[in-house]
Amino acid sequence: MEKKPLIYFLCTGNSCRSQMADGFLKALGGERYEVKSAGLEAHGLNPKAVQVMKEAGVDISNHTSDVIDPEILGGADYVITLCGHADEHCPVIPNKNVVKWHWGFDDPAKATGSEEEIMNSFRTVRDAIKNRMEQFVKESK
Repeated sequence: MEKKPLIYFLCTGNSCRSQMADGFLKALGGERYEVKSAGLEAHGLNPKAVQVMKEAGVDISNHTSDVIDPEILGGADYVITLCGHADEHCPVIPNKNVVKWHWGFDDPAKATGSEEEIMNSFRTVRDAIKNRMEQFVKESK
Protein backbone atom coordinates (compact mmCIF):
# COMPACT_ATOMS: atom_id res chain seq x y z
CA MET A 1 0.00 0.00 0.00
CA GLU A 2 1.34 3.39 -0.99
CA LYS A 3 2.08 5.82 1.82
CA LYS A 4 -0.29 8.77 1.86
CA PRO A 5 1.32 12.22 2.07
CA LEU A 6 1.29 13.52 5.64
CA ILE A 7 -0.13 17.03 5.98
CA TYR A 8 0.63 18.73 9.31
CA PHE A 9 -1.35 21.89 10.09
CA LEU A 10 0.19 24.15 12.72
CA CYS A 11 -1.24 27.06 14.67
CA THR A 12 -0.50 28.75 17.97
CA GLY A 13 -3.01 26.91 20.16
CA ASN A 14 -4.47 24.14 17.95
CA SER A 15 -7.98 25.22 18.96
CA CYS A 16 -9.60 26.86 15.89
CA ARG A 17 -7.92 27.35 12.52
CA SER A 18 -5.72 24.26 12.46
CA GLN A 19 -8.67 22.19 13.70
CA MET A 20 -10.90 23.53 10.90
CA ALA A 21 -8.21 22.85 8.27
CA ASP A 22 -7.70 19.35 9.67
CA GLY A 23 -11.45 18.65 9.61
CA PHE A 24 -12.01 19.96 6.09
CA LEU A 25 -9.01 18.20 4.57
CA LYS A 26 -10.03 14.89 6.16
CA ALA A 27 -13.58 15.41 4.81
CA LEU A 28 -12.43 16.47 1.32
CA GLY A 29 -9.39 14.25 0.80
CA GLY A 30 -8.99 11.95 3.76
CA GLU A 31 -8.61 8.96 1.50
CA ARG A 32 -5.62 10.64 -0.19
CA TYR A 33 -3.84 12.23 2.77
CA GLU A 34 -2.85 11.53 6.33
CA VAL A 35 -3.92 14.70 8.16
CA LYS A 36 -2.71 15.91 11.56
CA SER A 37 -2.78 19.24 13.36
CA ALA A 38 -1.00 20.69 16.36
CA GLY A 39 -0.05 23.91 18.06
CA LEU A 40 2.92 25.57 19.67
CA GLU A 41 0.73 25.15 22.77
CA ALA A 42 -2.49 23.20 23.37
CA HIS A 43 -5.36 25.59 24.17
CA GLY A 44 -8.17 23.04 23.96
CA LEU A 45 -10.76 22.67 21.22
CA ASN A 46 -12.75 25.89 20.77
CA PRO A 47 -16.50 25.13 21.08
CA LYS A 48 -17.38 27.83 18.54
CA ALA A 49 -15.07 26.17 16.00
CA VAL A 50 -16.85 22.88 16.65
CA GLN A 51 -20.23 24.59 16.20
CA VAL A 52 -19.44 26.33 12.89
CA MET A 53 -17.83 23.20 11.48
CA LYS A 54 -20.96 21.23 12.39
CA GLU A 55 -22.99 23.84 10.47
CA ALA A 56 -20.77 23.02 7.45
CA GLY A 57 -21.37 19.30 7.88
CA VAL A 58 -17.99 18.40 9.41
CA ASP A 59 -17.80 16.99 12.93
CA ILE A 60 -14.56 17.88 14.74
CA SER A 61 -15.98 17.37 18.24
CA ASN A 62 -13.75 14.34 18.82
CA HIS A 63 -10.53 16.19 17.86
CA THR A 64 -7.93 16.89 20.51
CA SER A 65 -5.77 19.97 20.92
CA ASP A 66 -2.17 18.77 20.67
CA VAL A 67 1.32 20.23 20.95
CA ILE A 68 3.68 19.82 17.98
CA ASP A 69 5.17 16.33 17.93
CA PRO A 70 8.80 16.40 16.67
CA GLU A 71 8.42 12.92 15.19
CA ILE A 72 5.32 13.86 13.18
CA LEU A 73 6.98 17.15 12.17
CA GLY A 74 10.03 15.26 10.94
CA GLY A 75 7.92 12.83 8.92
CA ALA A 76 5.55 15.36 7.38
CA ASP A 77 5.41 15.88 3.63
CA TYR A 78 3.67 19.24 4.04
CA VAL A 79 3.86 21.58 7.03
CA ILE A 80 1.27 24.33 6.74
CA THR A 81 1.09 27.16 9.27
CA LEU A 82 -2.24 28.96 9.58
CA CYS A 83 -1.25 31.92 11.74
CA GLY A 84 1.66 34.33 11.69
CA HIS A 85 2.79 33.46 15.22
CA ALA A 86 3.13 29.76 14.36
CA ASP A 87 4.87 30.64 11.09
CA GLU A 88 7.43 32.78 12.92
CA HIS A 89 7.92 30.35 15.82
CA CYS A 90 7.64 26.98 14.08
CA PRO A 91 10.40 24.63 15.24
CA VAL A 92 13.14 23.78 12.79
CA ILE A 93 11.83 21.08 10.49
CA PRO A 94 14.38 18.26 10.31
CA ASN A 95 13.02 16.91 7.01
CA LYS A 96 14.73 18.85 4.23
CA ASN A 97 12.24 17.54 1.63
CA VAL A 98 9.18 18.93 3.42
CA VAL A 99 7.02 21.47 1.63
CA LYS A 100 6.38 24.34 4.06
CA TRP A 101 3.63 26.83 3.36
CA HIS A 102 2.06 29.63 5.33
CA TRP A 103 -1.66 30.19 4.77
CA GLY A 104 -2.57 32.98 7.17
CA PHE A 105 -6.12 33.35 8.45
CA ASP A 106 -7.50 35.79 11.02
CA ASP A 107 -7.98 34.36 14.50
CA PRO A 108 -11.73 34.12 15.09
CA ALA A 109 -11.12 33.51 18.81
CA LYS A 110 -9.99 37.15 19.02
CA ALA A 111 -13.22 38.48 17.46
CA THR A 112 -15.19 40.97 19.53
CA GLY A 113 -18.74 42.27 19.46
CA SER A 114 -22.08 40.59 19.90
CA GLU A 115 -22.38 36.81 19.99
CA GLU A 116 -23.69 36.92 16.40
CA GLU A 117 -20.75 39.07 15.23
CA ILE A 118 -18.30 36.69 16.89
CA MET A 119 -20.00 33.65 15.31
CA ASN A 120 -19.92 35.39 11.92
CA SER A 121 -16.14 35.85 12.34
CA PHE A 122 -15.83 32.10 12.94
CA ARG A 123 -17.98 31.40 9.86
CA THR A 124 -15.94 33.77 7.67
CA VAL A 125 -12.68 32.08 8.68
CA ARG A 126 -14.26 28.62 8.33
CA ASP A 127 -15.39 29.40 4.78
CA ALA A 128 -11.97 30.81 3.83
CA ILE A 129 -10.25 27.69 5.18
CA LYS A 130 -12.72 25.43 3.36
CA ASN A 131 -12.02 27.25 0.08
CA ARG A 132 -8.26 26.87 0.62
CA MET A 133 -8.63 23.15 1.37
CA GLU A 134 -10.76 22.63 -1.75
CA GLN A 135 -8.09 24.42 -3.80
CA PHE A 136 -5.32 22.28 -2.26
CA VAL A 137 -7.16 19.03 -3.02
CA LYS A 138 -7.84 20.14 -6.60
CA GLU A 139 -4.24 21.27 -7.23
CA SER A 140 -2.53 18.27 -5.67
CA LYS A 141 -4.14 15.65 -7.91
